[in-house]
Amino acid sequence: MTKKKTRRILRMLFIVASISSLFFVPWKLVKAWILPLPETIQEQVEEAIEHGFDGMIVYVEQAGRPPQYYASGWHDREASIPANPHALFKIASISKLYDAVAVTKLVNDGRLSLDKTIADYLPELAGRIENAEKITLKLMIQHRSGIPNFTDAPDFWAAPTGTYEESLALILDKPANFEPGEDYEYCNTNYLLINRIMDDILGYENFRFIQDEILMPLNLNHTFGSLSDVNIDEVMSGYHVGYPHDLKEEEHGMLATAEDVGTFLRALNDGSLFEPGEQEVYTSIYEYEHGGWVPGYQSFAKYHRDLDAVVIAFYSTTDPKLYNWNLSEIINNRIVKILKRQERL
Repeated sequence: MTKKKTRRILRMLFIVASISSLFFVPWKLVKAWILPLPETIQEQVEEAIEHGFDGMIVYVEQAGRPPQYYASGWHDREASIPANPHALFKIASISKLYDAVAVTKLVNDGRLSLDKTIADYLPELAGRIENAEKITLKLMIQHRSGIPNFTDAPDFWAAPTGTYEESLALILDKPANFEPGEDYEYCNTNYLLINRIMDDILGYENFRFIQDEILMPLNLNHTFGSLSDVNIDEVMSGYHVGYPHDLKEEEHGMLATAEDVGTFLRALNDGSLFEPGEQEVYTSIYEYEHGGWVPGYQSFAKYHRDLDAVVIAFYSTTDPKLYNWNLSEIINNRIVKILKRQERL
C-alpha cells in the first residue's frame, strides 16, 4: 500500500470517527461553541439564558479600568424578579481558596504545620481513616490524600448531610482510594477535616478568622459564611433540571457577591492579601483560581494574566449530567475571547 493511499484511508477514518463522535455530544454544547461570537459581554450573557440557564451574573475587573457588571435572566423566576449583578450567590468550592489562605496564615504564624498528619491533629480518627498517620495537612490541601469523597456517597445531593459528624460518617472505615501522595483526586472530605482542624486550633469557628484576616482587610462586606447570616431575598435563586423548586433556602456554606469574589481573587493573585512570607507558603500548596458546584449554583473565579483581568461568572441552573457545567466553560471562554478582541481594538 502506498503512503498516499494510507494517508487517504487514515483521513477517511478520522472523518468517520469525528462524525460518529458528534452523536455523543449534546447539541446544545455544539451550538454554544459554533455560534458567532457576540460583540459584547452583555450579549453573551443574554445568549447564555437562551441556552437554558435561568440566570447569570458576570463581573469583570481589568487593571486600569472601572469594574464591569453584567446580568441576565432571573434573580427569582417565580417572583419574576430580574437578575441582579450585585446579588448574593452560593460560591460552593470557591470557598476552598479562602480556606487555603487561612491555613497559609496559620502556618506562617506557627499555629499549624503542613507536615503534621490527621493522626496528629485529629487522633480520634486514627484507625478510622486509612493512612491517617501518613496523610499530612499539605496532602489534604492539595487533594492528594486518597481519602474517599463524602459527597460521592450514593444519592448524596438528594439529601445532603447537615453536620460534620454526618458527613464524616459517610467515609469512616472505608478503604483509601490510593496511597497518600501517589495520586490526585478532588475530595471535599479533605476540606471538611481541614476546617475541623482550624476550628480546634483556633478555639472558635474558622470563618471568624477568615473574616478578621481576609474579609475585613479587603472591605469585603458582602461575603458570608452561611444563609443564616443574610437576607434571603438578596440571594439569587438556584434551579436544578428535573427538580421543580427553588433551591435558594438550602444551606451550602459561603455566599458572596461576584464583586466581593473578584476583589478577593485580585488580592490573592497580586499578593496584596499576604503578609511577608505567606505567599511563598500559599504558592507551594494551592491554586489561584477555582470553580464551585452545588445543586442550583455554578460559579467560576479566574484571573487572566495576559489581560490582567479577573472574571467571575455565576450560573443559577445545574443539571444531573453536568452538561451545564461544560456549557458554562464554553461561555466563560467566549467571554474571555470578547475581552481579548476588545483589547485589540
